[in-house]
Amino acid sequence: GPMWAYILAHENAVPLWRSLMGPTKVFRARNSVPDSIRGSYGLTDTRNTTHGSDSPASASREIAFFFPEFNEELWYQQEEPRLRWGPVHYNAEERVHAVPGAGGTELTPAPPG
Repeated sequence: GPMWAYILAHENAVPLWRSLMGPTKVFRARNSVPDSIRGSYGLTDTRNTTHGSDSPASASREIAFFFPEFNEELWYQQEEPRLRWGPVHYNAEERVHAVPGAGGTELTPAPPG
């Protein structure tokens, strides 16, 4: 069926996202973290609504698979430092992120999806 893939950028993104998702096993998620994504929306262990890389190395491999045009090294050199300037706002119409106070500097457009 349809799916959406995203690249999430944040300090400690992998453990933070995994915490929001909840345990992989839906039964465990429903009982131990019912407000997690999997606890709220998971159907079975193979239909648990969401996926997240289990390590930064896995994230790099999966990003390269889903977004072959994305250059992770270049992003870390050019774009990531600008994200530290302050809050980032997403313009859904133009599909870009902007950092207010940095001259409205636009970051790389979001991939289609």
